Amino acid sequence: MPLGTNTALEGLAPSEIRRFSALARKVPGCVDLTLGEPAECTAGPVCDQVARSLDAGQTHYPPNRGREGLREAICAHMASGGLSFLPEQVVVTNGATEALFSALFALLEPGDELIVPTPAFLLYGAVATLCRARVVALDTAPDSFQIDPQRLMALVGPRTKAIVVTSPNNPTGAVLDARSLDAVATAAGRGLYVICDDVYDQLVYADGVQGFALRHPELSDRTVVVNSMSKPYAMTGWRLGWLAGPRELVDRIAMVHQYAVSSVVSFTQDAAALALSTDVAPMRAAYRARRDLVLERLDGMGLPVVRPEGAFYAFPRIEELGLGSRDFCVRAAREAGVALVPGAAFGAEGHVRLSYACADDALVCGLDRLGDFVGALRP
Repeated sequence: MPLGTNTALEGLAPSEIRRFSALARKVPGCVDLTLGEPAECTAGPVCDQVARSLDAGQTHYPPNRGREGLREAICAHMASGGLSFLPEQVVVTNGATEALFSALFALLEPGDELIVPTPAFLLYGAVATLCRARVVALDTAPDSFQIDPQRLMALVGPRTKAIVVTSPNNPTGAVLDARSLDAVATAAGRGLYVICDDVYDQLVYADGVQGFALRHPELSDRTVVVNSMSKPYAMTGWRLGWLAGPRELVDRIAMVHQYAVSSVVSFTQDAAALALSTDVAPMRAAYRARRDLVLERLDGMGLPVVRPEGAFYAFPRIEELGLGSRDFCVRAAREAGVALVPGAAFGAEGHVRLSYACADDALVCGLDRLGDFVGALRP
């Protein structure tokens, strides 16, 4: 019998975000606007805490679900936003990526269906594929990236197991409104799980915005909240995140987490607890200012875009320029020296994703080059 590998892998492809980031590195002087990677560095006191933890001998196995102090800090952090969880309902994970993987792997069986509003981060579909489940895409582009109740309910069937809710959204920056969240609640009332990817919830530009879990506490028995240290605290390389949900379900997810990674690195956990007390308002204000600059410049280029209300992405339409999104991004990098991510990577051909998480000078330079490139494509 010939040797082989898991056939589920045949349905996967390498990340196009990483592909176009790698292309940027190959083009001398290219401005990279691909990654959701804050230009800012982790706060000094947070880094200093790691040294103190090492001095204290925190180099041994921690509890699988994370140190009690960190889980308590996470609960206090969520409570400040109106969500009530106990430490035993929390699992500290290797970034939101592992949290999402563990949650979806614990839920999905072969033949199950996962509804994913698109455009969407590519991870959800990849994990579903590995579970031999089927992704059912809900196209939100016709509704300015909001969830239409009728479109959603038309996709709910007997094999539907869960729906992913991402607000603010990657790649659009859209924040789901009350009508969208209520539509998800109606669908979940038919017996679905809701996976809330809340990694950008502290980077919302308007006040008083509610996430799904806060707006619909009556569905807490089937809602899993995923979050991360990466974006608001500039800690992408630390690989620290968490998930929270109903105790029985979290116990099941924790088994996947235990057998996949055992635990998060021991000597980073006190630093993570300290980071949760950091004020992210300056970061949010910086991103808002960059957002406003990006919108002004895209308008000047004649590229339509739905106004992002959170995260640090813009998702303009480029259909009228006569190029597919992949060709557009390849040419923009090679000919103009500015790297973007094609919308096709997120299930939305005809768009490109521009990350404004970069430094201000890089953003201005990248927008200048993009403007010249777009101008050259027009008749």
